[in-house]
Amino acid sequence: MLRLDQVGKTYPNGVNALERFSATIKPGEIVAVIGGSGCGKSTLLRAIAGLDRASRGTITLDGDVITAPHPKIGIIFQEPRLLPWLSVADNVAFGLDGLSKQERTARVTQALSRVGLADKAGVWPRELSGGQAQRVAIARALVPRPEVLLLDEPFSALDAFTRRDLQDHLLDLWADSRPTLILVTHDVDEAVVLADRIVVMRPRPGRLFEEIPVFLSRPRDRASALFEDLKRRVLTALDQSLDRAVPDRQDQALTGEAMWW
Repeated sequence: MLRLDQVGKTYPNGVNALERFSATIKPGEIVAVIGGSGCGKSTLLRAIAGLDRASRGTITLDGDVITAPHPKIGIIFQEPRLLPWLSVADNVAFGLDGLSKQERTARVTQALSRVGLADKAGVWPRELSGGQAQRVAIARALVPRPEVLLLDEPFSALDAFTRRDLQDHLLDLWADSRPTLILVTHDVDEAVVLADRIVVMRPRPGRLFEEIPVFLSRPRDRASALFEDLKRRVLTALDQSLDRAVPDRQDQALTGEAMWW
């Protein structure tokens, strides 16, 4: 179980990037974090990853306080960040030194097959397209079977068709071991396609504005009326999050509306 209790972050230059963020995220849940620029999405993710220590509050995973990178937490960035001197298979196997050669080979083969790159195991990263490289990065992050995987806009630099393809591959890999996924994105469609919950944040300082549950079965039909209704709800929340006249949902909860997370 991942718990965030009143997490805040102020940088040395005085910028208050994140304020009073609390959440409990269940094992296997997919949570999308969405919001305008400057709302602390990436700051939140880096704090959960242990890359930046929170200034206030606590982050715990199964009772362990997160103040530095943790072996149960993986992260995928916007860029694939593959090691150019290793083959595709060796990139995916990177970090599996504790396993036998047989188990390591089996996991890598399965992961590359899942992302449609079984025929690319022996090639170099420079020989891959942008979409293929990001598929390798996804496989590499999931093959150690982390308990929590953080994704910081991993598909934003790709074209729409490739992005949809990678969303499907991500869900296929996630289904193998069902880690907790926390996805930062600017793409409302992506949030509704992937997430069980969508967290809308508001800026300056970054904080929770609204949480929207997604009660749609998978695979999700992007053309359905329910999908469109959820998109409209998220877009409305995003618009309201930029309106200073609209109070935080958290503040409203303190005056009588209970938050269920």
